[in-house]
Amino acid sequence: MKKTLLLCFIHGFKGDDDTFGKDYGFAKHLRQLVAKELPKVNVNVVVYPRYETRGDLSECVSRFRDWLMNKVIDLEVHAGTPSPTIDPSVRVVLVGHSMGGIVAAETTIELASERPIHNSTDPAVEDPKIGKPGATPPPRPPTPNSLMFPYIQGVLAFDTPFLGISPGVVAHGAESHYATASTAVAQLSGLTSLWGGAKAAQSDPSVTRKTPVAALPPAGDSSSNKENSAGGWGRWGKIAMVAGAVGAVAAGGAAAYLNRDQISQGLGWATSHLEFVGCLARKEELRRRVAYMVRLNRDLGVGFGNIYTRLGKAASSTTVSGTVLGSSERTFCVVPRKDLAGDWREAINDKATDETLAHMSMFEPKENPGYDKLANDAKDMIAKWSRNDWYEDSTSGETIGS
Repeated sequence: MKKTLLLCFIHGFKGDDDTFGKDYGFAKHLRQLVAKELPKVNVNVVVYPRYETRGDLSECVSRFRDWLMNKVIDLEVHAGTPSPTIDPSVRVVLVGHSMGGIVAAETTIELASERPIHNSTDPAVEDPKIGKPGATPPPRPPTPNSLMFPYIQGVLAFDTPFLGISPGVVAHGAESHYATASTAVAQLSGLTSLWGGAKAAQSDPSVTRKTPVAALPPAGDSSSNKENSAGGWGRWGKIAMVAGAVGAVAAGGAAAYLNRDQISQGLGWATSHLEFVGCLARKEELRRRVAYMVRLNRDLGVGFGNIYTRLGKAASSTTVSGTVLGSSERTFCVVPRKDLAGDWREAINDKATDETLAHMSMFEPKENPGYDKLANDAKDMIAKWSRNDWYEDSTSGETIGS
């Protein structure tokens, strides 16, 4: 029986059908590269349909898990696999962009342990400022189950903030983008009395779908103490806290993707979407998720990697509140320095001038000069994870799907 390696793509926060290139160009390109590298198996591609990146992360993971299971069952039935749970003919590599990588990792952890990482920490442990005595440390995760179904061969993430969004996303360009950030925040609530910035929002043509907001007002700015001023840091922070995104950096990353047509729906819309990205502010939860993925790699051979963007030649020094921030190490996501965190590889974009632009255009050859290297690095990682006994036992036969 010729086995099947299924590449399943998952878009991130506010992503859509064009996330992985026009007409899924990158997904198709990567399939061709992997198929050439792994000739013993069928290499199929499926893209998780556009979904609402709002509400609780665990609900999104549950829906995705059910959808993926049905896809794999259909392939196993078509292949006539005698025992898909004991000896599956289909293995899956989850490929996620941005928050899609967290959905992929959380799904894999649930399949392997039946215990999600999301919401696994006591708030008093997560934030010592709460000051609750006798906080309960998170339970030790169970031993991974090698009989997980569907069987996840690897999680390949693209610019996923597994350890949080880089402070540079907020800091760089804070002065030059102050007006844009203020406008976005002013529109966020839909309540002119709350922000006092409705006229400016209506007249600013720069706030469109996927307009990158590089920064929120600097924390030391005098306007941050005026809750009713347009773009006031205090009010934005309150909205973020309602949604669970207690970090200004997480809120700033969310703001980069705001859709003007939907902002007018008001505070409920904003907090629902911020709830989805709220996990980016929970450092202990982020750490535990990465640690368990590393454990799955060690114990079960489940691949885990993240290809992250870094600005190259087009990045320029920017002055923020009197401090010059250089162009080195300008990434969208926080990059691990010491602790084991899987296979992290940089994808330098010499054209992008902004971290968010690099993040959003990494699958567009015209906007990313490093596109070919990005694709080849992804191919190499998938091939490395998949060359194992399961792969070697595959025999020639019918090609399933495309």
